[in-house]
Amino acid sequence: MTLFSKADDVWSHRTRIVLAEKSIHVESIDVDDGNLPEDLLDLNPYHSVPTLVDRDLVLYDSRVIMEYLDERFPHPPLMPVDPVTRAQFRLALYRIERDWYGLIDQIKNTDRKEGQTARKILRDSVLASADVFQAKPFFLSDDFSLVDATIAPVLWRLGAWDIDLGAQAPAITRYMNLVFSRPAFRHSLSRTEQDLRA
Repeated sequence: MTLFSKADDVWSHRTRIVLAEKSIHVESIDVDDGNLPEDLLDLNPYHSVPTLVDRDLVLYDSRVIMEYLDERFPHPPLMPVDPVTRAQFRLALYRIERDWYGLIDQIKNTDRKEGQTARKILRDSVLASADVFQAKPFFLSDDFSLVDATIAPVLWRLGAWDIDLGAQAPAITRYMNLVFSRPAFRHSLSRTEQDLRA
């Protein structure tokens, strides 16, 4: 198995978290925007990361990769077995991708006003979820899931994006401490990501 991944990319990071949670060993190839490997150009029509190659199979959407890994390596399971709960988790994934991940390009944008607006929207959206963070040890669950693997990269980067949740979010702080202390999460971090909170 080979993973093409970017050191500072949230989409790549959540994929690396799943790999680490399941103790799957892959050959990891770091990709720079200006210097894409020829293999990646040949394998993925979108030239995007993450891209996972498993023998003859090439996957290049992080959600597809995560669900594939969870099904191919079922232990520990990162999605519930029950179809109703599974659908609820998939809906949570969709909302986080749309509402939080959808703001990332704007946050990183050089236009100051647009970046500040996106930061405020993300901060407010995270804080609005405080009750969900408080209800269970993990997001919607007693166990770590693909939803947590998707949330964690965003929360890890809040400080680097100049987003401060303040003291009004003790449940979110507890959640962050719980997730960030997991050995698999620590293992998933690239050197660049480690430096975000050095």
